[in-house]
Amino acid sequence: MVYTTISWAQQRTLPADTTIVSTDEVTVKGTEVPYEVTVGTQPVFGDDGKTDASLFYTYYRRTDVEDDDNRPIFISFNGGPGAASLWMHLGYTSPKRLKVSDEGYPVQPYGVEDNPQSIIDVADIVYVNPVNTGFSRILNDGKREQFFGVNEDIDYLADWIDTFISRQERWESPKYLIGESYGTPRVSGLAGELQSRHWMFLNGVVLVSPTGLGMEPAGPSPRSSVLKLPYYTAAAWYHNQLPQDLQQRDLDDLLPEVEEYTIEEFLPALSRGGFIEESRKQEVASQVARYAGLNESFVLDHNLAVPAMAFWKELLREEGYTIGRLDSRYKGIDKTDAGDRNDYWPEYSSWKHSFTPAINYYLQEKLGFKTDLQYYVAGPVHPWNDDGNRTGEMLRGAMAENPNLEVLVQSGYFDGATDYFSAKYVMWNLDPSGKMRDRLQFEGYRSGHMMYLRSEDLETSNEDIREFVRESIPEEGVPAQYGN
Repeated sequence: MVYTTISWAQQRTLPADTTIVSTDEVTVKGTEVPYEVTVGTQPVFGDDGKTDASLFYTYYRRTDVEDDDNRPIFISFNGGPGAASLWMHLGYTSPKRLKVSDEGYPVQPYGVEDNPQSIIDVADIVYVNPVNTGFSRILNDGKREQFFGVNEDIDYLADWIDTFISRQERWESPKYLIGESYGTPRVSGLAGELQSRHWMFLNGVVLVSPTGLGMEPAGPSPRSSVLKLPYYTAAAWYHNQLPQDLQQRDLDDLLPEVEEYTIEEFLPALSRGGFIEESRKQEVASQVARYAGLNESFVLDHNLAVPAMAFWKELLREEGYTIGRLDSRYKGIDKTDAGDRNDYWPEYSSWKHSFTPAINYYLQEKLGFKTDLQYYVAGPVHPWNDDGNRTGEMLRGAMAENPNLEVLVQSGYFDGATDYFSAKYVMWNLDPSGKMRDRLQFEGYRSGHMMYLRSEDLETSNEDIREFVRESIPEEGVPAQYGN
């Protein structure tokens, strides 16, 4: 690896506009892929043309491609809001991956290794840190209220992407956005903003563990207690808490049954509220308890709709453990087994344990970005303005106006925060007309919020992205139009 060293040690300031370039190679699916990695900063310009902030990014570009005009490029965001890009950067799609166990638990010594599942073979990738995440910072006369809100975030990031694409000469390339968690409303809104204000049309948007995207469908709200029942089943199945007849079935066989029950039986029963007949209430409580691995009286105590917080504390209470929120495969221990909420989130503690040393080591020691700035894994971005979240509608509108735009939804069955069935529900309701359903695709995995931490799902989920890229690039000369 070769790079030019520029040192900002002993300075807690961010250079507004700089790059450090190095080269490396990785073997993906048996093929050696050489690449160039650029780590640096690019300004966020205010209305007066002056620098109001600077965003830190890492950009991977395959170098053995003769003509990259038609080579896809992914722009990758994490969520929070306030989450840095390290999660998908060192966990998912890049040529480097942090060292973790096959199931995603931290191991020492900390560090990074080659990622043989990276999508660098089919696409270039830039990992972007919004303001106050990673090393990105407000500069000069920039104000917090310019950046920290749903629409403020979309507005300045669209401008930044436009500048980046121009600087890298990638206007001809097929373009993709990928976002995780809060990154999903971010990229959904950006799809609409880039198309309407910058005339930048995308080929695809990947929603990893999506939120509700600001949608208010005619049915229940996304991520409501009723929609979490299939997730409860998955988590209980993983921890061997289901009745034996259910436990012995495979998830692929069991979950569709619970999904059907949720929509056709559970939801109508809850719709009757306190006026549900007592016999029907008992019947539903019994079935929900079976599917969730809970005691029937516990379900009745919560009037059939068990909150997720209660579930995370209750499922393994008799064994002395809590389970994780973002990934319920992880177990935690509380000061007392009593109570109705966890002391901490075991999965998040585990992830910080492994990711934080890895990203600091990789960026500073391997890529040569020397700075005394703290890398904000979870940065100070609050108060956050949630008003006017129309991001789901912005994505729907972008799809309607762009016949080439396709969407891939990826979710882990054991994610209790942005649960997989709510992700399906959001996808179903993204286009109420049903006319674009063939451009909406869902994939589920046997892991949690960051499904890529499990080695088996890292391979599968990246392969699903590769296939998505292949399918979303039209054949040469095929016009973007509806009908014949």
